[in-house]
Amino acid sequence: MVNQRIDLKIYQIKITLSGLRPLIWRRFLVKGDISLGKLHNILQYIMGWEDSHLHQFTIRGKRYGICDENESEGLLDEREHRLFDVISEGRFEYLYDFGDNWEHTLEIESVGPREGRVRYPICVDGARACPPEDSGGVYGYENFLEAVRDPKHPEHGDYLDWIGDDNFHSESFDVAQVNRLLRALR
Repeated sequence: MVNQRIDLKIYQIKITLSGLRPLIWRRFLVKGDISLGKLHNILQYIMGWEDSHLHQFTIRGKRYGICDENESEGLLDEREHRLFDVISEGRFEYLYDFGDNWEHTLEIESVGPREGRVRYPICVDGARACPPEDSGGVYGYENFLEAVRDPKHPEHGDYLDWIGDDNFHSESFDVAQVNRLLRALR
């Protein structure tokens, strides 16, 4: 008999960065028994963030994050809660960088059995590059894209100096590179 425990199941999740068009998104598979703290680490790799800012999850009205005894009122410790314990279907939110306010929606697309020799987590699809850290949120990123694409834009040179002439391609996403990073995380 196959073990049907939910904590042994694999979650297929789609994460979408809110407020931008065209969409920046990823689809990935994770074990249901991972902590929300580990899910945060996975999201950093999958999206392309640098983990240099605060974050929190909001799941069914409860907030989860890194608890600091000075500033964590109402916040549950993400290291003490596993994905399968807090949600098994539907959507939840992930906020990264309280200054730039990068809001992400995570949708659990399916929960199913493990597949043979597949190692989790694994990213299976996605589109477009993640914005650079500290680019100013949705509106700052849109201004950044406008400036780097238009050599006549007054901030064109400054942004190219900041990001590096050839280091950012907004339409690119490399699932193989993400999976190399995830293998190192395992």
